[in-house]
Amino acid sequence: MSAKSIRLPRKRTASARPGPAVRRLRLPARADLARSLPVSLFRASHPRQAALTALFVAVGAAIDGRPLAQVALVLATVLTGQVILGWHNDLIDVQRDRRHGFPGKPIAQGVVDHGTVWFALTIAVLLVVPLSVANGVIAGATHLFILGIAMLTNSGVLRRTRFSFVPWMLSFALWPAFLSYGGAHGTEGGDPPGILITILAALLGLGVHVLVALPGLVADNADGIRHFPLLLALRTGAPRLLLVAGVWTGLLGVGILITGATLGVAR
Repeated sequence: MSAKSIRLPRKRTASARPGPAVRRLRLPARADLARSLPVSLFRASHPRQAALTALFVAVGAAIDGRPLAQVALVLATVLTGQVILGWHNDLIDVQRDRRHGFPGKPIAQGVVDHGTVWFALTIAVLLVVPLSVANGVIAGATHLFILGIAMLTNSGVLRRTRFSFVPWMLSFALWPAFLSYGGAHGTEGGDPPGILITILAALLGLGVHVLVALPGLVADNADGIRHFPLLLALRTGAPRLLLVAGVWTGLLGVGILITGATLGVAR
């Protein structure tokens, strides 16, 4: 028998075996993720400002001696309120944001529609009311009053005038009252806030107002708006105003924390 007539069985390799097709996992593209509803709502809430405000007030509550559960309640209450203000601001300014092409504005860019944001805002309002009252009746009313002042400011009351700093100073001056009337004092009515810490908080509001307004000064000037930060910037220049406002805000923030730790929030 010749060697050519001998046939050896072929070995099947693993690649030759039939099997189910392998499905590749498709991860969402970065652009798709940025345009998703949760991310868009997050971006429209002014998250940096909301988080900083909530953390600062919560730290004040901790320095005032609040238990951890009450500090967490303060954080949740203030954060929810600030998210409402961020959404409300972008809803009010949608035409202006679209005209100037401001980045990070999902509503103006058409990524998320107005109705969806209004629905989310309504749900947040229904949430912030019981959260506020849970801090104490007077404290809750104070927090809701702060939100009311800010929403009126968003709608244009004094916002475009040289007196634009007034609602900012007023709302920030009420934060010590929110803390002094809240917590364990809430069931007993609480105590009025200290005069010194109230004045410092009002001055802090002035600094925050200037810092928040600085990125939009060019657009405000083009629109003919003459609010307080713009009038200052026209005299000092934006870089110098940024430096002064940053130092002003930082020193006042530290001063408020020291005052709360040494003298307390209430009288």
